[in-house]
Amino acid sequence: MELQHEFTVPVPVDEAWPALLDIERVAPCLPGATVEEYDGRTVTGSVKVKVGPVTVTYRGTAVFEEQDESAHRMVLVASGRETRGQGTARATVTAELSGRDGGTAVSVRTDLTVTGRPAQFGRGVLAEVGDRLVSQFADCLAQRLAERPPAPGEQPREDGTATATAGPAEPEPLDLLHVAGLPVAKRAAALAAALAALTVALRLCRRNRRRHGKRRR
Repeated sequence: MELQHEFTVPVPVDEAWPALLDIERVAPCLPGATVEEYDGRTVTGSVKVKVGPVTVTYRGTAVFEEQDESAHRMVLVASGRETRGQGTARATVTAELSGRDGGTAVSVRTDLTVTGRPAQFGRGVLAEVGDRLVSQFADCLAQRLAERPPAPGEQPREDGTATATAGPAEPEPLDLLHVAGLPVAKRAAALAAALAALTVALRLCRRNRRRHGKRRR
């Protein structure tokens, strides 16, 4: 499926471009993401996704196939696999930056393929989740761009200052039901109700068959 998003950040293009390439700095803005290694082109890490009571962890890599500084265009190809399952995720993300009213507009096109449990929601729900995640990411990125970069061994506070820390905290998993909100919860509830009704109907059919079978005897 193809998803299209756009967001703005309140800094010029020449500042936004290197910030988006600073993986360690922007990774905390991605819910559930953990960066384990980055060599300037390839990112190795994991993403935790929560679907109701089930948490799925994807491990994989993301490679910058293109980084055109003059055109402010980047192409990132990411792929991962469930650590405990057969599900996979693959995305080709193309981002283009342009100046707008003193800030930067970021246009993002994502070609996404997902298999496994998260795929049950379908394109509509995943697009809705994507919209909300991009919005959260943009807000987080704008806040971080307004702060001074933390020194090694420090993490930013909410007030923009930095404090020493023993190491990166374990990120909370990306909760698809929580992010998508009430519409998804309603669909999940409707699906559960339908399954419950089907189960009851099957049980009644079985009971009727047993009763008829006894009468015939």
